[in-house]
Amino acid sequence: MEQHRTRPAQYGPRRDRASLPPQGRGPAGGRVRRAAAARPVPARAVAERPTPRPVPPVARVVRALRQMPNPRLTGLGSGLFCGAVMLVLGFLDQALFGASLTVYGVLFLPVCLVTALWVRRGDLLTAPVVVPIAFAVGLVTVAESGKGVGGRLMGLVTALATEAGWLYGGTLVAGSTMLVRRVRMLRRRRAVAARGRTPV
Repeated sequence: MEQHRTRPAQYGPRRDRASLPPQGRGPAGGRVRRAAAARPVPARAVAERPTPRPVPPVARVVRALRQMPNPRLTGLGSGLFCGAVMLVLGFLDQALFGASLTVYGVLFLPVCLVTALWVRRGDLLTAPVVVPIAFAVGLVTVAESGKGVGGRLMGLVTALATEAGWLYGGTLVAGSTMLVRRVRMLRRRRAVAARGRTPV
């Protein structure tokens, strides 16, 4: 006769895996985590944290310029923009500062910089040309004028002669900005051409 094999009887209650508490979630794990969270951070760890470095002023200026709007003006558009801005600044100078030529010259410099930055790449050479014309257009509002057309022309010529330093300075700013943009544009073109020639 065949004897059937029987398993030995298991004494005691059978423990199911589902009834076991997960690791780290039991009362001991919760106490350990609470104790670790309640520990105060040592002073050395706080002192060893890297402190943020101060941003240099040049980087701040570059970030501010990058956040400004970046339109692309044609040669004619840049001339109209620069002339209109200098005309408005001349009227404001006359109303607020009593037609101060020094204030007008100081305001002329950033206008030249913005004009050279906003002109499109194909019309970069027009930036140093339009800024002196815009300077003369806005100077009509702050120059001392006599009686009649001849008096106004004499006042304008006198103002151009006495404030030639601001005129040359603004033209130099526009020309330098134009040259920097031109060099960067040529470098980008060379880099693109070099990438196209390299075999893949």
